[in-house]
Amino acid sequence: MVSVLQTSLGLLKSQLSRKIVTSIFLSLAAIEFLVFIPSYHQRRTDKLKELEAISEEVLLTLKANVMADMLSTSLLAEAQSTLSPDTIILGAALYDIRGQLVDSFGDAPTLSAPAGGLGSIERLLTVSGTRYDVAWPSRQFQERYVLVIRHDATSVQRYMLQYSIGIFLIVILISAFVTLVTIFMLERMLINPLLLLRDDLCQAADAVHQPQLAEFNSLKQPRQDELGEVTRAFASMFGKISQEVQEREQAEAALRSEQEKTEALLRNVLPVAIANRLKNDLSNRTAIASRFENVTILFADIVGFTQLAAHTAPTDLVCQLNDIFSVFDTLAERHGLEKIKTIGDAYMVVGGLPAPMENHAEAVMAMAIDMQAAVKQHPFKLRIGINTGPVVAGVIGKKKFSYDLWGDAVNIASRMESHGVVERIQVSADSYELLKDKFQFEDRGCIEIKGRGQARTYLWMPYVVSATAVEMTNGHSQGRLKGVLWGSEE
Repeated sequence: MVSVLQTSLGLLKSQLSRKIVTSIFLSLAAIEFLVFIPSYHQRRTDKLKELEAISEEVLLTLKANVMADMLSTSLLAEAQSTLSPDTIILGAALYDIRGQLVDSFGDAPTLSAPAGGLGSIERLLTVSGTRYDVAWPSRQFQERYVLVIRHDATSVQRYMLQYSIGIFLIVILISAFVTLVTIFMLERMLINPLLLLRDDLCQAADAVHQPQLAEFNSLKQPRQDELGEVTRAFASMFGKISQEVQEREQAEAALRSEQEKTEALLRNVLPVAIANRLKNDLSNRTAIASRFENVTILFADIVGFTQLAAHTAPTDLVCQLNDIFSVFDTLAERHGLEKIKTIGDAYMVVGGLPAPMENHAEAVMAMAIDMQAAVKQHPFKLRIGINTGPVVAGVIGKKKFSYDLWGDAVNIASRMESHGVVERIQVSADSYELLKDKFQFEDRGCIEIKGRGQARTYLWMPYVVSATAVEMTNGHSQGRLKGVLWGSEE
């Protein structure tokens, strides 16, 4: 019996089983409760009539006194004296034929007598169900009085509650028993095979990606009915789908791997926004270019690199240059700047593009200071130049894409570096106007700039040496990849 119950309860995990059980159970419960409702009201009526029978003691006493022509004011007092201490009669009221109250005692009833007397018994159960009023008609008292008696109906209320609970439990037990028998009969014919098929379908979602054919429990018990045909059709369909899915996944995996490599390489060569734009525009392949009215360009050059290259093994030289440029790449990312390129031992970075940046000059200046601090961990010295102005930036050509800048502002930034001072940061007048409130500079005066004539420049006064980038000198470059050439300095 226990195993049967466990099996039946286990079937409730199936939605179909739950629907069948719920439908049967609710149907039985609804029918039984419909039968119970009139039975409930009849039982309560019978119990209330038992209270009326008790109040007949008062009725008979009062009736006898009326026939004996007792004074009306003494009728209820005489009747009350006959009541026992544990009586359920809580009070009474006596009305004359005109509906006027003659006398009363105890808890006043809610019912009252109308003028002209009462032709039949009237009853009233209070909303709380604890008080029951009965009005006896005037014919009981020679058409002279109407008697209203209030009863304590608490015992009836308590009895009906117990009766309701008992009926409810019986309904639940009957409904549960019939439901259990029904579900047990359906177990072998329908529900178990459907549950096996359901589990196999759930398993198929994962097994369709596996190279080996899955073993389905629904096929282990051959059936010669409609469900058997469904399971066999399912197995055939699964085999075909599994093969097609595996072939497609292999092709997609190979394509995805190549696509990820291509996109990673493209993001290392170009800014992310430009790389996405170029990828979406490969079919048309129009030139990608934008004008930026206010950006800040930085050029940095390693001083004495040619002499160092002559006395250093190529592998060591490249490793040292990679280390310091890796630090520069990290600083550019940290300050929100865009690395443009490396030309031999020169490094170029810009702030304010391809995404606009309000404090581009401050960010470039902060990176320049960190670059000077970082290079002190290497046998290098830097010469840095900074300029602010409008540029055109974009990607041109059809092969070996490169994101570059054009404009007079770029040329001036390059001259700021080439005409600068070793281990100093030289800025143009345009950059100085944006930075003078945040950094300290010394006026270098006007110097001769190749192709530009006389131009006023400023040198940053290194009152604080930043150590932000010092810890990064042992890393490897994670910036955009760029082939470089090394040779003699300008």
